[in-house]
Amino acid sequence: MSAVAPAVPTAPRSTSRAAAVALEGLAGRIVEIEAALTNQTPGLKLVGLPDTALREAQARVRSAVEHSGFEMPSRHLTVNLSPAAVPKHGSGFDLGIAVAVLGTTGTIDAEAVADTVFLGELGLDGRLRPVPGVLPAVRAAARAGRPRIVVPTASGAEASLVDGIEVVAVPSLRTLAIRLGADLEPVDVEPVPGPPPLRERSTAADLAEVVGHAEAVEALVVAAAGGHHLMMVGPPGAGKTMLATRLPGLLPDLAGEAALDATSIASLAGHGVDRVRTRPPWQAPHHTATEASIIGGGSGRIRPGAVTRASGGVLFLDEATEFAPSVLDALRQPLESGRIAVHRAAARAEFPARFQLVLAANPCACGQWQSAGGTCTCAPAARQRYLGRLSGPLLDRIDIRLHVDRPSAAEVRLAREEAPRVTTAAARERMLAARDRTAFRLRGTPWSINAEVPGSWLRHPDRAPADGAAASLDVALERRLINLRGHDRVLRLAWTLADLRGLDRPGRSEVGRALALRSSDA
Repeated sequence: MSAVAPAVPTAPRSTSRAAAVALEGLAGRIVEIEAALTNQTPGLKLVGLPDTALREAQARVRSAVEHSGFEMPSRHLTVNLSPAAVPKHGSGFDLGIAVAVLGTTGTIDAEAVADTVFLGELGLDGRLRPVPGVLPAVRAAARAGRPRIVVPTASGAEASLVDGIEVVAVPSLRTLAIRLGADLEPVDVEPVPGPPPLRERSTAADLAEVVGHAEAVEALVVAAAGGHHLMMVGPPGAGKTMLATRLPGLLPDLAGEAALDATSIASLAGHGVDRVRTRPPWQAPHHTATEASIIGGGSGRIRPGAVTRASGGVLFLDEATEFAPSVLDALRQPLESGRIAVHRAAARAEFPARFQLVLAANPCACGQWQSAGGTCTCAPAARQRYLGRLSGPLLDRIDIRLHVDRPSAAEVRLAREEAPRVTTAAARERMLAARDRTAFRLRGTPWSINAEVPGSWLRHPDRAPADGAAASLDVALERRLINLRGHDRVLRLAWTLADLRGLDRPGRSEVGRALALRSSDA
């Protein structure tokens, strides 16, 4: 990484400028930091809609400047963050404020940093500390046409993941000031380390380890091939969680903007980042999770929730009926749009939320309803109330619904005999071939998988199933067994089944199987 070109210090200036980035979700905008000296009582005043953490930058900047070998201006200093109407959160503006302050004293040449963006928190000793969201901030700076960004040493590798912008990683304010022409002797400092990198989920769990459940394994392949949401209902110990944990291993690697988005989300969530994430993320929040932790929020900076951290991968809700109804119903909008907008009184943030939802639930409170060899002790009304915690509008958005029972003794014996079973590698190969066929068919459209295709496009006569194949689907719609949304979701499933079987369009078998997969008794 190259350094900022050294500059010759100048005489004190009444005003100075620097730049930083204000994040709103994954989007960011350049914030101009203006520092001006006035003939008032000496002090530092920060304006421009800062939050509490940013207001405290006044103390951090003063201490860091003095411990770096400089003097604060002896006049009143006003620092404005512009545009003033944009909320600014966090300590990432510290470095830009300090550079603007040093510009007013003539320590550094303000012109030398005119096109540079500064990002980092200052320690009281002048060292630079990493902050969350470096990667999306660097992406925003690059999109704004800024040629250079300065970040803490610990964030250098993360910032360098963005092409088209020069990254300067420095350990301290003193080091940066010397590079900008300050007349001081270099001092070796130990860079502040960043958080440990977020390791990608291991794909060691293989489908071949699953005993029995041939229908459920095939349903996982269908879900992976088309990006469909999945629900599994069955007694405790049936293998619902075991099956769900193997879905990410079937999904294709992330690439391009999707990979950068997933990595940016990890950065924004406060994880260390040293390379672009290529494997789909996995999120499995506990059923006591709050709506804010699932959807996103916070009292200050809006933080990404589980639906965003799972974007591009899988969101698994085990014991789904135990989640608060408000949490489950809040999933409906991102399931449809693939994005989530979080509104607060002083801020708004929009995040990607294109995940595959997997729900797992017991059939009743005792868990034994319709299980082989089990005896249910729940009253019929109690069973209905138990699964009734999952609202109809939410279930309407689930493409595949399965009943998963415990493996039989015969299936266990077969497994002991090492009979051939479907492996993740073989299933993934089928899935990738199906996705290739889908992408070829959808070329020239904004979509790449069947789950994204709108119903209006699917219902066009040129894209209808083979002659007479949709008769059973039309009957189900006529009898009000499904609504129009369900009709379209069955069509998407049928197309995925056709892609898996190498067919040009769905036939009777694919439509019938899609209807069965959407049935809670499948």
